[in-house]
Amino acid sequence: MTGSPSPSPASSATVAASPSPRDRLLAAAAPLFYREGVHVGVEALCRAAGVSKRSMYQLFSSKEEVLAASLERAAQTYWGALVPGPDDRPARARILHVFEGLESLSRSPDYRGCPLVATALELKDPRHPASVVARRFKDRLTDHFREEAGRADAPDPEQLARQLTVAFDGSSVQAVVQGHPLDGLALATATALLDTAGMSEIR
Repeated sequence: MTGSPSPSPASSATVAASPSPRDRLLAAAAPLFYREGVHVGVEALCRAAGVSKRSMYQLFSSKEEVLAASLERAAQTYWGALVPGPDDRPARARILHVFEGLESLSRSPDYRGCPLVATALELKDPRHPASVVARRFKDRLTDHFREEAGRADAPDPEQLARQLTVAFDGSSVQAVVQGHPLDGLALATATALLDTAGMSEIR
């Protein structure tokens, strides 16, 4: 009597590649919260993820924890779409790269603004775990601007970095409120700030 056939390499790979319930939950939560808002109910969230409520509560203590973890994942994706990796371009170009990315995102019909700002505004609670995530990534963006401004010997890198962050956030909100792409507004605003700070093309 022969034993059961061993699974083929292809079927093994399929099993290995299947996302876990946690991954399915976070993958569904990030776009759902972004599209519908942070007050989406647990039932709708679990239905979108194909995960039972029991499974969700075995993985996370609350919906708030799911929201924070999904925002962390969304923020990483958002960061990757905006902030350049290491390269040898001048600081000015590396700062404007962020605003060029924002201009590009604003042209998507699915763009609903910065997910970090949107989440923090809805929650209205700076102590909420998701608000902490939002603030950490916003601080990270300001740090990026400050580092580049310092590399270019800007007179006040701290002030310039904060101004650039305000320009970024204001531009993303403008795109949502007006319901159309930025059409160069974010890039022009950032360029004006850099020009005022004396950050030339070669620095």
